[in-house]
Amino acid sequence: MTDRIELPPYETVALVLQGGGALGSYQAGVYEGLHEAGIQPNWFAGISIGAVNAAIMAGNAPDQRVPRLTEFWETICRSALLSDAMLEERITALAGDGPGRAAISALAAGRALLGGQDGFFTPRVPPPFLWPFGGIAATSFYDTAPLKQTLERLVDFDRINARETRLSVGAVDIETGNFAYFDNAAIKIVPEHIMASGALPPGFPAVEIEGRYFWDGGLVSNTPLTEVLGHTPRRDTIAFQVDLWSADGPQPQNILDVAEREKDIRYSSRTRMATDAATDLQRLRRALKRALDCLPPETASDPEIANLRDLSCSKVYNIIHLIYREKHYEAQHKDYEFSLPTMREHWEAGLADIRRTLKHPEWLERPRGLGVVTHDVHRAAREAAKAEPEAAE
Repeated sequence: MTDRIELPPYETVALVLQGGGALGSYQAGVYEGLHEAGIQPNWFAGISIGAVNAAIMAGNAPDQRVPRLTEFWETICRSALLSDAMLEERITALAGDGPGRAAISALAAGRALLGGQDGFFTPRVPPPFLWPFGGIAATSFYDTAPLKQTLERLVDFDRINARETRLSVGAVDIETGNFAYFDNAAIKIVPEHIMASGALPPGFPAVEIEGRYFWDGGLVSNTPLTEVLGHTPRRDTIAFQVDLWSADGPQPQNILDVAEREKDIRYSSRTRMATDAATDLQRLRRALKRALDCLPPETASDPEIANLRDLSCSKVYNIIHLIYREKHYEAQHKDYEFSLPTMREHWEAGLADIRRTLKHPEWLERPRGLGVVTHDVHRAAREAAKAEPEAAE
């Protein structure tokens, strides 16, 4: 358990959730750790499965969020082809972490492809290439109507639209290719907005919203961090950025490794590059504000100076970065391996990572100097490990 933590007076406390399918229970574990520490975000931003998790959290009272997340993940990790969860857990426990576990993981992923997952998606019969009439049945392999029913059961959309907390989810307009954020600060959120954010083709069908069709936001950017950092008016912000894909990884040794590594790189969305760019931009904004503050008062009416003041900023941004680290038995199918034992391992990993992160209370303090800092418990551990040999020398 984590001791209760009182954050410094940030105006925005954001939980930023990447897409990643079955890996998303890691994010639920992170939220459980934040909840037990008394940290309650006032802005949830998500893409794909991150959008689903975000909707469940924004659409429930704080004391109901962990139970609703648990219900969601235990629902969608039940297979339509194997309903004996206890048998599955016994077999997985017997396999341990050896080669047998890798085989069980691959079988679970294949089972999801063939039979779908309860409360989430079901395979189309006949498959789309045998469907002669066009429409969504001819453009996707699965029907996501069960997900809509699950969202309607577990998410209070009236609560979301009462704007007690902010919710932003990203999707892509199919015709224009433009990225779109659906935000309860601007529009009324309904289940279709959440489903659109997770409509990854060709598996899932496009979702119609007001006459336009949308796919998964991860096709353009799988990380909604830039939406939080770039929002105006700017506010002092601490953002817990929870990534499900690591940009760092080993050199592939076979063709299956290549498929996995390609997916890691594509969906990691270069979060570190985004935080570096935010740091550089905020440095310029702060320098601009200092320069403008030195100008004589009579320049205040100059419209060009006024425009520059709109660009200047002295706000601070603290980014707490958590990244899921895959198990050695996981492979390129890890984002659609929905077995209950693996889901619980992901959840526990997220809970353990945020607990380790919160053991560094100094990381939660308001940034000094440039106004933007990024903390990563995994990176800190790697840097400490590198420093030990140097110290020994």
